Amino acid sequence: MTKILFVCHGNICRSPMAEFLMKELVREQGLEDDFYIESAATSTEEIGNGVYPPVKRILKARGIDCSAKHARQMTRADYDKFDYIVCMDQKNLRNMGYIAIDTQNKYSRLLDYTNNPHDVADPWYSGDFETTEREVQQGCRELLQHILNNK
Repeated sequence: MTKILFVCHGNICRSPMAEFLMKELVREQGLEDDFYIESAATSTEEIGNGVYPPVKRILKARGIDCSAKHARQMTRADYDKFDYIVCMDQKNLRNMGYIAIDTQNKYSRLLDYTNNPHDVADPWYSGDFETTEREVQQGCRELLQHILNNK
């Protein structure tokens, strides 16, 4: 089983979007028994809060219910539990290193799996949830392909 943890700053926008979109992708391919997928934050700011309403609306429009998801912080134990720890931007990557040193090369940015590696902008600040959705969807598709190609 491949275990993926998506990480962003607060675990209310980008990382839960990635978590649920990736779950949808693996379900569409009949691979849900082969993957375990979660998301977490590098900060403590939003711990316990639900998914941010604009993200909820995007997921709901796809028929995805994320109402049970509540923000949590990444832990040192997550490093040992997950095979891929995929963050949204360079700042997350740095902050993940304060939580657990990446001795096994598990850390990456989501869009590093695409032909255009860059940070996924935080829609909390940009307000552009549609671009975030497109980038997260593309990153998830490419990450899934990478995993399947390397099994």
